[in-house]
Amino acid sequence: MTSLKGKTLFITGASRGIGLAIALRAARDGANIAIAAKTTEPHPKLKGTIYTAADEIRAAGGKALPVVCDIRDEAQVIAAIDKTVTEFGGIDICVNNASAISLTDSQATEMKRFDLMLGINTRGTFMVSKYCIAHLKKAVNPHILMLSPPLDMKAKWFEHSTAYTMAKYGMSMCVLGLSGELRSAGVAVNALWPRSTIATAAVGNLLGGDAMMRASRTPEIMADAAHVILTRPAREFTGRFCIDDKVLYDSGMRDFEHYRVDPKVALMSDFFVPDDDVPPPGVTVQPLPSVGEAQKSR
Repeated sequence: MTSLKGKTLFITGASRGIGLAIALRAARDGANIAIAAKTTEPHPKLKGTIYTAADEIRAAGGKALPVVCDIRDEAQVIAAIDKTVTEFGGIDICVNNASAISLTDSQATEMKRFDLMLGINTRGTFMVSKYCIAHLKKAVNPHILMLSPPLDMKAKWFEHSTAYTMAKYGMSMCVLGLSGELRSAGVAVNALWPRSTIATAAVGNLLGGDAMMRASRTPEIMADAAHVILTRPAREFTGRFCIDDKVLYDSGMRDFEHYRVDPKVALMSDFFVPDDDVPPPGVTVQPLPSVGEAQKSR
């Protein structure tokens, strides 16, 4: 399978950034996309709402269903999934993209922020997956994809932002567990993570501002990598922790320059990329500074 035409995707946090890019790539195939997110009104620092995203998806050739959904709320998740099934007749793909971030150490992390990150990243991912599974089991080539990192258990990923790392690794632990649980049912469960920082609002607002944005790749590299994963045979490709450019290299791509925001600026490695993960030939990234250094550079 090389196309998502006619497939139904349930994507959390798809009103902007990587989630929207994945939706638009699927839309160009003629897919149906449920945009499950909270943003209904424009935010001064965050571009896009579920309604503007729906307009973009339709313009790209897909069908869109904007659904207001706080993935921390069980009733809202169930209602959003039911609405998607009623609208499109089922669910073929679940993409857990919604995420909250706070790069703070233990003393600077308020417990309400801890609860937010664990509630959205870990609990929300588990819950959305849980309630999609019954529908996915009826699909021809069902996939669950988490936008979460490889489980590289090193202190350096935790020491500056323990709560955030716990929350993101919680998403990846869902991959580890659910891929085993659903293997016999033929439902693929995988993770996708970027090698470099990606030019999103989180990078611009929380990490390194304009300088970090220019050292990043565009969200389209994640969208293209997700498309490769989601068109793979579910029974043959599951339980993987994928890095975007390696997925694309393995699919035949050799030139990644068109994804760079500024080709004159060296790419910056993202958090959580294992030290021993070798990039494709010709790809170089500079080491990511510590959280503290990155924030000072803003």
